[in-house]
Amino acid sequence: MQLGGVKLIPGLVTLLVTGLIWFVIPVPAGVTPAAWHLLALFVGTIVAIIGKAMPIGEIAIISMALVALTGVTSDNPGQAMKDALSGFSNSLIWLIGISIMISRGLAKTGLGSRIGYHFIALFGKKTIGVGYALALSELVIAPVTPSNTARGGGIIHPIMKSIAGSFGSKPDDGTQNKIGQYLALVNYHSNPITSAMFITATAPNPLVVKLVADATGADIFLSWSTWALAMLLPGLVCMLLMPLVLYVLYPPELKNTPNARHFAHEQLEAMGPMSYGEKVMVGVFGLMLLLWAGVPAMILGSSWAVNTTAVAFLGLSILLVAGVLSWDDVLKEKSAWDTVVWFSALVMMATFLNKLGLIQWFSGQVEHHIAGLGFGWELAVVILVGVYFYAHYFFASTTAHITAMFAAFYTAGLALGAPPMFLALMMAGASSLMMSLTHYATGTSPIIFGSGYVNMEHWWVAGFVMSLVNLAIWTVIGGIWWSVLGYW
Repeated sequence: MQLGGVKLIPGLVTLLVTGLIWFVIPVPAGVTPAAWHLLALFVGTIVAIIGKAMPIGEIAIISMALVALTGVTSDNPGQAMKDALSGFSNSLIWLIGISIMISRGLAKTGLGSRIGYHFIALFGKKTIGVGYALALSELVIAPVTPSNTARGGGIIHPIMKSIAGSFGSKPDDGTQNKIGQYLALVNYHSNPITSAMFITATAPNPLVVKLVADATGADIFLSWSTWALAMLLPGLVCMLLMPLVLYVLYPPELKNTPNARHFAHEQLEAMGPMSYGEKVMVGVFGLMLLLWAGVPAMILGSSWAVNTTAVAFLGLSILLVAGVLSWDDVLKEKSAWDTVVWFSALVMMATFLNKLGLIQWFSGQVEHHIAGLGFGWELAVVILVGVYFYAHYFFASTTAHITAMFAAFYTAGLALGAPPMFLALMMAGASSLMMSLTHYATGTSPIIFGSGYVNMEHWWVAGFVMSLVNLAIWTVIGGIWWSVLGYW
């Protein structure tokens, strides 16, 4: 049921929750009324996002309006308006927005599909080889596709469906177990892993960077290269094991697929030689990765260092000058502009919750209860990360989940004695890996689940098993790797 532009029941729940916190629940000791009222608006925003009361961009606009009108950040109306809009000045938000615009070139030029079919032509002799080909395709394009939904659902999934269909494996006629179910699961579970491996592989990762920096007084700032190097080994191990684990869990009926290579070669032949646009895209991606990794600065000195967001603007500028993308393409990339708007609102609210002391207060409550159990920091981190991770069963948005819980849990972990860098990398990885759990965990999941190759029981079982595997690898192999790198 809908009233105007609002879904009635989620809208009423949002108003009820916001009103209860604002008017009914007493302001706790140690919390200012302004901080508590901002929390009411923040929680209401999260509830509206989870319940999908309205499109997330519309919710963001309303939230910014309420922050400005209620004066929760400042008694001065002009300053309150500036506070409400302050998220738009965050460069990390524009990094993601511009990178999404750039990734439009993958679909427009066909480069994304070409990469996928090349890997299938190389590894597609057996079904498990096709699975690895899909996973590698996802990995190759992940650093430059901040929309994990566009990557897993818009680029890789159509390739996966084409391969499954070529072997007569379709959910409509009950033949999904032939090969489609396995490939769909690999298609999906590649997505959370690659999202954890690069700052620019999913939109919420820069939010994690900011929250870690805020919590540590900027003592820890995860650069693109630091994040990529830290996540490299655990990510690659997860990518290596994931197709094997899923193969054991849900083995395909068809084990050998020699025709897959032939099918991929046919698709590549139909595409013809690389176009001008594809060549420019490859050049731009190569340049961006070199600059993001800080290679010029390593070779020529710190004066050659380039800001990460400036690199994204440079990449988009080259594509516009070269004519690979047009301004109309940029304007039509609705997901990019949508991301900039809702991301700005959430970052703004999270920032002022921290400035007003609410995050510190809440993390103190979490720290107090865990410390009361008498555990050392190691077990405390297991509890914190476990609760944070599996709370995603109750979220349909990784951004909402991270915004709601990350800062408080990270600050609580620091108070319990956890090494700051270890905890930051653990929780950063968990923030993407938790997408493995459900068929509504992120934007990619309903696309792949909705294609019908995997039923809900198998999806949830596979998600839980992969969550255990991924967390174990990130904790053990990741922890050792980060120690070798000198991060903790």
